Amino acid sequence: MSRRELREQIFKLLFRVEFNTPEDMPEQEAFFFAQEDAAKGEDAGYISDKYNRICQKLPEIDRMLDEKAKGWNTARMSKVDLTILRLAVYEMKYDDSVPDRVAINEAVELAKKFGQDASSGFVNGILAKFA
Repeated sequence: MSRRELREQIFKLLFRVEFNTPEDMPEQEAFFFAQEDAAKGEDAGYISDKYNRICQKLPEIDRMLDEKAKGWNTARMSKVDLTILRLAVYEMKYDDSVPDRVAINEAVELAKKFGQDASSGFVNGILAKFA
């Protein structure tokens, strides 16, 4: 899989966090990888590892988002936008292999694909405050 495809798979798995308890997420992760079109082998390992690293940082990431998003907080954001922002902030702050501009661009592309009409602008505006 390409990096973009891997990132999209991480987004889809991370999105489940909003609808499940932390105790249910191991089972959700297993369901995710059991799907027909799920990543296999090395790609599955990369997705799982990055997803778990992001989950460990969620409280910190959400705190950063609440500080930077003036007039917004994570509780008010759409679940799609919040998930995209969490992934991008993780990449910008904790993943040295992803340049900030790439994390922002990829987040905007995810917002165009999965979000509402204004999602890409919202995501870009929030992430610009992190750059």
